[in-house]
Amino acid sequence: MTSLELSQDAYVVAFFLFCISFILFVYAMPGKKMKTHDRARHERRWGRISFTVTAIGFGSQLVYFISRWIGAGHIPVSNMYEFMSFLAMMIIGAFVVMYLIYRSAVLGAFAVPLAVIIMAYASVFPSEVQPLIPQLDSVWLKIHVTLAALGYAFFAVAFVAALLYLLRTVRWDSGSDRRSQRWLEFTMGCIIVVIGFIAVVFSFRAADYEVIVNQKVETVENGQINSKIESVTYTMPPLIAPYNSEESSLEAVPSFIGMKLPLMEAPGWMKGVQAGRKLNTVIWSLLAGLVLYAAIRLILRKPIAKAISPLVQGLDPDLVDEISYRSIAIGFPVFTLGALVFAMIWAQIAWSRFWGWDPKEVWALITWLYYSAYLHLRLSRSWHGAKSSWLAVIGLLIVMFTLVGVNLVISGLHSYSGV
Repeated sequence: MTSLELSQDAYVVAFFLFCISFILFVYAMPGKKMKTHDRARHERRWGRISFTVTAIGFGSQLVYFISRWIGAGHIPVSNMYEFMSFLAMMIIGAFVVMYLIYRSAVLGAFAVPLAVIIMAYASVFPSEVQPLIPQLDSVWLKIHVTLAALGYAFFAVAFVAALLYLLRTVRWDSGSDRRSQRWLEFTMGCIIVVIGFIAVVFSFRAADYEVIVNQKVETVENGQINSKIESVTYTMPPLIAPYNSEESSLEAVPSFIGMKLPLMEAPGWMKGVQAGRKLNTVIWSLLAGLVLYAAIRLILRKPIAKAISPLVQGLDPDLVDEISYRSIAIGFPVFTLGALVFAMIWAQIAWSRFWGWDPKEVWALITWLYYSAYLHLRLSRSWHGAKSSWLAVIGLLIVMFTLVGVNLVISGLHSYSGV
């Protein structure tokens, strides 16, 4: 067995171990009808078992990471598959740290599935080992990316704890704050959209769906307009074709459930050969997520947040509020070093400038400013409880756009990580 084969097997093992540990963590959550003594004993016993399975899964992630590093010849964080897999490992690592401090089994019931979702999302991208481009071939890659991902991981744990606080404290009886109910349900809907996107991608991949659409690309060189044909491969039905697509390739696109595709072309202001495919992915994500959300609502016959709320009523809200704050307090200096300080040093070495207003640099700064404001409001203005929790929830949305949106939607020096 080669190192790369071992890494792939270890990745799959870790994925299934986390699925098992998620079920065990849910079982570890004590029921409301249990006596206080029985509740504590039940949570402590099954929490230890769940944590042990999670720790074994984390060890399997480490095997994946080290064996892929050996097989690839460089640290495996150079594309979206590798980075998102590494981020999932860091989230589990951050959860392990916070669990050892607070011993909260309920935190595992939400943190572990978040890592599972990210591992599944990573699998959407090509997993083949790719050679490092010259800008990435540096020791600063290890320092910058490792610390930045660890900072993101603690922000993700803070999000989980903040979401638990909101699920525990937002009331659903008549006369309660409807605005909080709507925003909490919107948050759950966003999570469902991601799950729906992963499901639809793997569905079309299992069906070996693939369509190639040709796009006419015009470039100006020395005052002359040159035209060439670029091929764009769609792995989902092309609702949106690339701008200025070649007619013959559009006519070859098969219909989907009786609907002639594509429905329209991407707008001309969307730059890049892959712009139409990326817009198509966004639309499929929303459609799949909305269908899945509607199906879950139909089964539950109530808002998802309202259905989950009774499961966390035995939780101490002050405890999860403290976990959320501590996670950000740990993650912020780590993120500052990795995503800003060491990133600027690397930028000076690679591109001969500390700062260049690249989209990824800008959004990393926005993320840093946001969590700076969080800590300021928490410490100086005493924003505890619901206000602090909503800030932590919104913070993860900013983090995910910095990680995914910038790489896959906005063109820049960091676009190689979207390959």
